[in-house]
Amino acid sequence: MYTGGGSATKSLMDNLMGLLRIKIKKGVNLAVRDVRTSDPYCVVKMGKKQKLKTRVIKKDINPEWNEDLTLSVSDPSLPVKLTVYDHDTFTMDDKMGDAEFDIKSFVEALKMNLHGLPSGTVITRVLPCRTNCLAEESRVIWDDGKVVQDMILRLRNVECGEVELQLQWIDLPGTKVGVEN
Repeated sequence: MYTGGGSATKSLMDNLMGLLRIKIKKGVNLAVRDVRTSDPYCVVKMGKKQKLKTRVIKKDINPEWNEDLTLSVSDPSLPVKLTVYDHDTFTMDDKMGDAEFDIKSFVEALKMNLHGLPSGTVITRVLPCRTNCLAEESRVIWDDGKVVQDMILRLRNVECGEVELQLQWIDLPGTKVGVEN
């Protein structure tokens, strides 16, 4: 693949902190958009250029995706936006709610020296508030040598529904997480 001299690719790599793996676990009590059920899938966006989606689960308002979506992170202050849609064959897909979350506390935990802590140690807690879509407290945990964060997001702009997910970090050689600038 030709990148036009490599300068655009190089600047992206210079700013890249690492990869955020979002495991979209499941939807709970999602809205009905077809006659009695829905065919849901999730779309995850970060910034203007990154957009990933899960597979469609047919006829299920409590779908289990258990799918990993991986975003490259260069600016941890950007929110991650999640939207659930109902797949329709002949018309536009119906929106089934959206949520957004930030990864600042997760990235802050990555910068700490955590080696030697027992697995299962809670590093920080993020409480639900007006500015986030958390349905309940979310904990950033040191788990088997990795920083993980489980979240239950309450969908907005819809009558009901939640999405459960987990964040994990993938370090890349030469990236800057853990090193203060």
